[in-house]
Amino acid sequence: MELRHLRYFIAVAEELNFSKAAQRLFTAQPSLSQQIKDLEGKLGFNLFHRTKRKVELTHEGHLFLPSAQAILNQVEYMVSKTRLAAKEERNLLRIGFVPVAESKVFPYILPTLRFDNPDLKIFLQSMCAHQQKTALEEGEIDIALVRENIESPSIESKLILREKMVLLMPHSHPLSKVEKLTAKALEGISLIIPDENRAPTLHHSIKGFFNQHDVSVNYIQLAENIIFNINAVSMGLGCAILPSYVLPIVKNNKTIVVKTIEEELPLLNLFVCYNKRNNQINIRKFLEETERKIKLT
Repeated sequence: MELRHLRYFIAVAEELNFSKAAQRLFTAQPSLSQQIKDLEGKLGFNLFHRTKRKVELTHEGHLFLPSAQAILNQVEYMVSKTRLAAKEERNLLRIGFVPVAESKVFPYILPTLRFDNPDLKIFLQSMCAHQQKTALEEGEIDIALVRENIESPSIESKLILREKMVLLMPHSHPLSKVEKLTAKALEGISLIIPDENRAPTLHHSIKGFFNQHDVSVNYIQLAENIIFNINAVSMGLGCAILPSYVLPIVKNNKTIVVKTIEEELPLLNLFVCYNKRNNQINIRKFLEETERKIKLT
């Protein structure tokens, strides 16, 4: 039994006229009659009483009609729901990101992307690097904006940004009055450092800088996010080395001093990574806009 058999049966049952049912189905009457005979043969009972003057449902036909209608309605509902879901999937772009993207990427990319693609739904989710990698590999997000270059057979990565880091000190710190510091001058300072699990690249870059210059510091606190890091400095708990995108945040904070170090702090990379199995049309739109608006320095 096929769905077309049910459609033909329902049309005849509702019209009680083979000619009208054939017109409704845009098919020839002999073909419709043959399809009904085929269905009755498969079922093993007659669905209609046929005479030259009228067509009536048999007792079995009356019993079969509600079930046939329910099956066809359910199939049509499933098809409609699937089409809608597929359309929404085509018009969806899911982006995982680290905080720098909120100030260095999204303000330049998203307004134009939304304007040029009014039906595109952009779903943003702040996630640590490990969460983004897992979500990207499992297809839960389409794009990841991360500090690390994710290498995987299913993932492509592209470097889009290099960012400087800055040293933040409490205004009350003895070194805050020194105009320009050297790495050696930071020997023994108390440092709040981003948690390795939350920001591994930033964590290792900071430690690598002090190891490179043979400077010992006192890591007194792990910070799970940038705001906590800034607040800890503001409260006088210690110093911090953070990405330069925090400068507008601390600009008017009288309790924090931004310092430079003679030895250049490491640059932080930002990669855009995407799952090659996901919706490539929307990913390509994002990448093209990134190439136009974000200049690698």
